Amino acid sequence: MSASRALVPEPLTKAAFAPFGEVIETQGAQTRVINDGFALRRHALATVEPGEGGRAILSIFDATRRPSPIVIDMLERHPLASQAFFPLSEHDWLLVVAEGGDAPDLATLRCFRASGRQGVNYGAGVWHFPVLILVEAQSFLVADREGPGANLEEVRFEAFKIAL
Repeated sequence: MSASRALVPEPLTKAAFAPFGEVIETQGAQTRVINDGFALRRHALATVEPGEGGRAILSIFDATRRPSPIVIDMLERHPLASQAFFPLSEHDWLLVVAEGGDAPDLATLRCFRASGRQGVNYGAGVWHFPVLILVEAQSFLVADREGPGANLEEVRFEAFKIAL
């Protein structure tokens, strides 16, 4: 694997991630005091798009750390709906995305480092690698689509590695 095929994580920001979806974070969010003043609602942090004929569901993914160096040799996408991930613990984590239509454009492959207080909502059809964690185990709340139709496509390619 050549040095030119190494990905360097960049900080996850709303501006940098905009071509791929939404960053879910409380900073700058609309807030509402609710429950007789005993709770603060951080409103509409992302928009879940279940797609035609689908319904939004919530799941918990329990991830385990991949061996180092982390190898990126495939991407997946969900062409019918968005998919959101939010960590349930405050550990940094990584995400890898690429632009592209029917196939990912590997020249646009990017790696982001998210804080444990940030999640993402991948737009429908966005090419991404499955969840990557930096600790031994980490759980995520996932908003996803359930319904008819093929909502998972995968593509394999010559490996990149993440330079940590």
